Amino acid sequence: MTEISLHPRIDHPYHYEEEEAFSGGVLRCLCQTDPVEVAVHAQTAHNHACGCSKCWKPQGAIFSLVAVVDRNQVEVIKNEQKLMIVDENAAIQRHACQECGAHLFGRIENKDHAFYGLDFIHTELSAQTGWSAPEFAGFVSSVIETGTPASKMTTIRKQLKQAGLTPFDCLSPELMDILSIQAAKLSGNYVE
Repeated sequence: MTEISLHPRIDHPYHYEEEEAFSGGVLRCLCQTDPVEVAVHAQTAHNHACGCSKCWKPQGAIFSLVAVVDRNQVEVIKNEQKLMIVDENAAIQRHACQECGAHLFGRIENKDHAFYGLDFIHTELSAQTGWSAPEFAGFVSSVIETGTPASKMTTIRKQLKQAGLTPFDCLSPELMDILSIQAAKLSGNYVE
């Protein structure tokens, strides 16, 4: 048992069996009747634990697990009328079920954003196995903003490392490079 509950799939080791030929699955919101269903027709990438204050987290969790996939591979197949955008002004427009609150996918509509074309999804909402495993933990310090005592941060980082998730207070270096490359391109300062 862990000292601090981070996320059910981190606290109680979940065996990810990432499959090379995995072709996706269906995400379902938490509603017992008429759940929203979203088909994802591809494997995900950059799966990570996220401590930001915007991501949906299961009850009792201080981190979400979120991965990205090409937006053209995401299709709402059931009960789309139940979806709402949580914050239309946010960079990532999170589409959540109005009844249970679970976020099914987050989409970036700004074509100048480095992650435009990617949707952010929570594979834990899928019954299928074979999804990519979490690789790191991002925005770790942000859990303080959602009510986690700052005095617990050393323990939290230790637990993340024990789970094989390197903690960052931003995104992984590879993803930060992508953001910086796009910023340099937009400002005319990009050098190959």
